[in-house]
Amino acid sequence: MTREASTRWLRVAVIGAAVAALEFLCRAGIVTRLTMIPPSEMAAALYQILADGRFFADMRFTAQNTAAAMALSIVTGFGLGALVHALPRLRRVLEPLFSAYYAVPTFVLYPLMIVAFGIGATSLIVVGAMFGVIAMVVNTLIGLDRVPASFAKTARVMRLGGLRTMLLVQLPAALPSLLTGIKLAVAYSVIGVIAGEFILATAGVGKRIAFAYNDFDTRTMYALLLLIIGTVMVLNAFLHHWEQRLHRRWGRA
Repeated sequence: MTREASTRWLRVAVIGAAVAALEFLCRAGIVTRLTMIPPSEMAAALYQILADGRFFADMRFTAQNTAAAMALSIVTGFGLGALVHALPRLRRVLEPLFSAYYAVPTFVLYPLMIVAFGIGATSLIVVGAMFGVIAMVVNTLIGLDRVPASFAKTARVMRLGGLRTMLLVQLPAALPSLLTGIKLAVAYSVIGVIAGEFILATAGVGKRIAFAYNDFDTRTMYALLLLIIGTVMVLNAFLHHWEQRLHRRWGRA
């Protein structure tokens, strides 16, 4: 068994043990039902929600806004990262700000979002993108820093312009590191959109979770949380697999 396969099975075993422990604690009454229901009941409640289609409109609303926030954060983050990488003086000014960005709670900007964009999809997309964009900027800088200098020399010998060098040489070479930024941008965008729905929306999965929490409807609340966790895990597993393939290809090269 390869190291990657053993790591994968170890990860599954740890998750399985954690779920089994939580199931036991809930069934034994150590964790009260008012606080949390067993994972098996979460899965059953999620199945019922998906079967009767109660929240499909909310799921579609959240999925569309999250996808837009992801795309905006990834594209904007890569563009800003490439620009800052090309301007060393600007980088020296902004780099400390990038490091401190996540120390500032983005939620303080919610009132500004409401004034600027109102309560709805636009505010959610902007907030989600604000969560993910800096992670993409930082990992773009890291990826471009790791491109071998010989690649740039080869591009100059081939008389490639700046844009073609970026698209044909630097971007493919930096892609393994960029995927790390994409994974973080995906996770942060989901956090931003779901959290924003608690305040900035009249629909969405986050709003349904807030309603369920206020109504002490733990089955619906944890079922929707399980849906979010499962969706993000699948997305990250796909991106991780793609990232590992790229790293193996670089290793062989």
